[in-house]
Amino acid sequence: MNMNTAPGFKEILSHAETEYQAMIRQFAVKSAELTTRFFHLFGVEEVVRTLKTLAIQEKWKSLASHHTTLTHSLVDSLNLPALWTDSGYATEELEKVDASITLCDAMIAQTGSLFINSRTCGGRALSILPPHHIVLATPEQLLPDLPTAYQHMQDKYKDNYPSMMSLVTGPSRTGDIERILVLGAHGPRKLTVILVEKLS
Repeated sequence: MNMNTAPGFKEILSHAETEYQAMIRQFAVKSAELTTRFFHLFGVEEVVRTLKTLAIQEKWKSLASHHTTLTHSLVDSLNLPALWTDSGYATEELEKVDASITLCDAMIAQTGSLFINSRTCGGRALSILPPHHIVLATPEQLLPDLPTAYQHMQDKYKDNYPSMMSLVTGPSRTGDIERILVLGAHGPRKLTVILVEKLS
């Protein structure tokens, strides 16, 4: 393909909403298509109730997370054994937990994707090894499209990028073998995204 005539992002990707409520609706639609569970919640108490419901439904016995004001209070409220990855961890222990709770850099309405990195996601493995990855996001992290997200990451980190950055679009999946869709092939089988309003 001649690079001078190659289509840009806007020609390849679907229409991107720019109004806040429309972006939420678009992210929700994309999430459903990707089998990502998406919750738009108001306040920490709603998040706690939702996480407790998931814990009961899936019979969680333990969690993993990284220390932030939000993650610490949420994990404590669940009253489950927690593995914190900030100061190091054994891989075999992280593999045993039922779910991980992390933050993210951005959620992208256009594609239902998330930008995560090793700094805001508690290291490289926390978003990959546990079978259920729960991602917490705040309203300012909801962006309309991929070009805006890439620019956001460039502006945020400039010449000091994290050692790992990842664009996550739905739970891990593959269809390599006889075109049979398998979830959890190279990462979590389940992905839950929680957009949290009114934290203060």
